Amino acid sequence: MAIEKRFPLPPFTEETAKEKVQLAEDAWNSQNPEKVSKAYTIDTEWRNRSEFINGREEVVAFLTKKWKQEHNYKLKKDLWAFSDNRIAVRFEYEFQNENGQWFRAYGNENWEFNENGLMKKRYASINDAPINIADKKL
Repeated sequence: MAIEKRFPLPPFTEETAKEKVQLAEDAWNSQNPEKVSKAYTIDTEWRNRSEFINGREEVVAFLTKKWKQEHNYKLKKDLWAFSDNRIAVRFEYEFQNENGQWFRAYGNENWEFNENGLMKKRYASINDAPINIADKKL
């Protein structure tokens, strides 16, 4: 069995950390749960708001449900800090619920990677704020 690798690999430099953040942003904006899940270890651990998600299968199920509920989703991530095999990001995203109300979600994520560049831990703190369509930024 081939070893899965997801470049760039740790230890991160500022350049490679920014690249990893951009790759994550691009993947999440694809709204393709299978594609997104491939960036994580098979046994990945997440905390997303008050939910705890374990493993790729749960990631796919979580993201499938998320994007059925969050329409016109658009995400922007920014590098906050990095070290050896860890990256912290600040993010915001906008979406509409099934009633057409727009929201902007703000938050921070802490990521930890294995030696092959797959994310083994993702801890996200997120707050949503309703917005008017005229206030959209993304």
